[in-house]
Amino acid sequence: MQALRLMDWKTEPELVEVPKPTPGPGQVVVKIGGAGACHSDLHLMHDFDAGMMPWQLPFTLGHENAGWVDSVGDGVSTVSEGDAVAVYGPWGCGKCQRCRHGVENYCENPAEAPVISGGGGLGLDGGMAEYMLVPSARSLVRLPAGLDPAIAAPLTDAGLTPYHAIRRSWPKMTPTSTVVVIGVGGLGHVALQLVKATTAARLIAVDNRTEALDLAARSGADHTVASDAETANAIRDLTEGRGADVILDFVGAEATIELARTAARPLGDATIVGIAGGSVPFSFFSQPYEVSMQTTYWGSRHELIELLELASRKLVHVETTEYSLGDALRAYHDLRDGKVRGRAVVVP
Repeated sequence: MQALRLMDWKTEPELVEVPKPTPGPGQVVVKIGGAGACHSDLHLMHDFDAGMMPWQLPFTLGHENAGWVDSVGDGVSTVSEGDAVAVYGPWGCGKCQRCRHGVENYCENPAEAPVISGGGGLGLDGGMAEYMLVPSARSLVRLPAGLDPAIAAPLTDAGLTPYHAIRRSWPKMTPTSTVVVIGVGGLGHVALQLVKATTAARLIAVDNRTEALDLAARSGADHTVASDAETANAIRDLTEGRGADVILDFVGAEATIELARTAARPLGDATIVGIAGGSVPFSFFSQPYEVSMQTTYWGSRHELIELLELASRKLVHVETTEYSLGDALRAYHDLRDGKVRGRAVVVP
């Protein structure tokens, strides 16, 4: 079968022929119906040096995956051949307290996981291929009836990551509160829909691109604000001087983190989801009182189940651009060059 594999650090991946996987005990082979191309894959290709991660090369890219069960190993009883499934991306040890609660993104015993601090497409073979081996059936979530794997695939990361960030701030997303989403890209446009679908909070979207603000308006934003030196003041004007109760930064640059903390209302949440590498000084007086600043990583298995249910009810939709497996490398080039609208999905 064909697979897009990262052969070495700081190189372009290659489309090569590899054997079709065979499931061992407890394992499942999934026929891929959709594999999302993510910005973090670009970091893997171009920014990582040997030794930065405890992973062995080569491996197949693609950590946003969905499809159909092709075959199962001995002892697998939770899924059957032909089942439509999404692959829960973080693969933990399955034994620690976090993993037992479905929070494998924060596994406390990663040395006993299938791969340390990773999953399929992150250290082990992922879904940019015709078939994918999943080491444990617990990493599979059945798709609700009628949900296309090509739509479900990007939800496993581009949907789950914002859903987790939003869910932890639900208590502050009341009908009288304001939520700001900074960065209306692949994750940000999903976040807007999720806030609108699950809360009654007022939504403000911030971006420096006209087309992104247009997408924000279609995704549920009540107000759109062009990002510039006056953005924080614009947010305060829209909130009668109070600031935002919850700010979700899907960029993570120095300027956006600074905006998140300065535009927050006292007692508010500022969550940094984007990984642009920005940082700001932190002190007693650097933000309004009792503003909680946090980062998040991916989400839980239970949250993925909830998210897929929302998608099946048409309450959240990911804008996608589809590519064939033969064009998978072009998908990453388009992603790098800012040509992808929403999320790039490879459909073998």
